[in-house]
Amino acid sequence: MRRSTRHSTRAIGALAASLALLCGGDPAATAQTAPPPQAGSAVATAADAVLLTVFLRHDQSRPLAELNAQLAKQGFYKAFPPPGIEVVSWNVVMGIGQIITLRLPATRLREVNRVLEDTAWGAYRTEFYPSYDYKAVGLAEHEKAR
Repeated sequence: MRRSTRHSTRAIGALAASLALLCGGDPAATAQTAPPPQAGSAVATAADAVLLTVFLRHDQSRPLAELNAQLAKQGFYKAFPPPGIEVVSWNVVMGIGQIITLRLPATRLREVNRVLEDTAWGAYRTEFYPSYDYKAVGLAEHEKAR
């Protein structure tokens, strides 16, 4: 298993456990027994939104045309992003690949992960960095400190 995949899996597992605790559930029970949400069934609200930064690192040992053909064959652009998932930013970073930031309800994290597993793997190595919007809090602290 590649280091980035192992790291991503741990990060997603930790986020799921944390979100389950915040929602008042037992993270072990929730992670193992909760049925997956219906695809495309929830839109992020201020109360449950998470940001997910996804690094899609290009396989630089293969030509771009070959990578694009693989993405088309796997249906990447048809499936990603899933309906109802907000794209905050989508950038190409030279020497890295694509960096995409999504805003989504925590309940749809598994859906986004699965779409990327099914359609991006092979052309990209994936890394995931879940976060939350801290802008209002940070600016309020800044103002208070002045």
